[in-house]
Amino acid sequence: MTSATRRTLLAALAATPLLSVRQAWAQSTTLKISHQFPGGTINEGDFRDRLCRMFAAEVEKRSKGGLKFEIYPGASLMKINAQISAVRKSALDMSLVPLSYAGGEMPEVNIGLMPGLVTSYEQGYGWKNKEVGKELNKFLNDKGIVVVSWVWQAGGMAARGAKPIIEPEDAKGLKIRGGSREMDMMLKAAGAAVVTGPTNEIYAGMQTGAMDAALTSSTSLISFRLEEVAKSLTTGRGGAYWFMFEPLLMSKAVFDRLSKEQQQLIMTVGAEMEQFARKSAQADDEMVATVYQKAGAKVADLTPAVVKKWQAIARDTAWKDYAERNANCAKLLKLAEQTL
Repeated sequence: MTSATRRTLLAALAATPLLSVRQAWAQSTTLKISHQFPGGTINEGDFRDRLCRMFAAEVEKRSKGGLKFEIYPGASLMKINAQISAVRKSALDMSLVPLSYAGGEMPEVNIGLMPGLVTSYEQGYGWKNKEVGKELNKFLNDKGIVVVSWVWQAGGMAARGAKPIIEPEDAKGLKIRGGSREMDMMLKAAGAAVVTGPTNEIYAGMQTGAMDAALTSSTSLISFRLEEVAKSLTTGRGGAYWFMFEPLLMSKAVFDRLSKEQQQLIMTVGAEMEQFARKSAQADDEMVATVYQKAGAKVADLTPAVVKKWQAIARDTAWKDYAERNANCAKLLKLAEQTL
């Protein structure tokens, strides 16, 4: 064997492990998707779980098995509030999660649950292609997060009392869960005592009396069976001051390891899921009223005039506080206000 042949053989052997790793990644990659919502099937159950399953099935089909997924509903893989941090650190591949849950480490993301800032689905979904959406995307990318699907949900308030909480003065003296720092600020200004905690703790809180009422999405008002512990409901179907950005997220480090074709596939299917998300959320805005009426609860809706009252409180409290937190927050709020 000549020295040249020997060098060629050694070089080939040295390259083989790296080549095998790359080929293995290209041939089949299994990604984990975590969320906090009740599990179901691709056809039945909480639409957020269904969206994850539909997304996974479609990407696996179009990638011919090159990308596969394992879905962990009901916070079965990790604690709810740990998901976004895990995505940032690439300890978790994907999550469908309220963005505002990461407000403690990234105050900017609380714009995704800012009272009265988004008041319709048209406005919320319009963010994606406007300056506010581009700026939010850039910020999240810099923090290690890719937004795969934009998901917005209107919300309402379930209450233990028989009188629906409609006007700001109706909240006075009640213990209410708002869902974000900024929602809590608005509720405090209206005279409420705020209670914090993730969605899956609302049932127990209302059952024991630790909460008198709770704001959450229409879908969660149904999925977490809150009609069993509520005597009244204020829906978001006719308009709402509670709109939540709850996207399907992916670790940027994981995304960057995929091929360009796989990246494009992920984003294409993610965008296709948005129409399903919007229709499902709006259907739940209607369905929640029926579910609570059947359970014997009194159901009420908000008028545009009432939404403006809450918005005025939010502007003087939550919006002002958010804008003063840092330059990024001030910029995002200014861009978001341009969509009103």
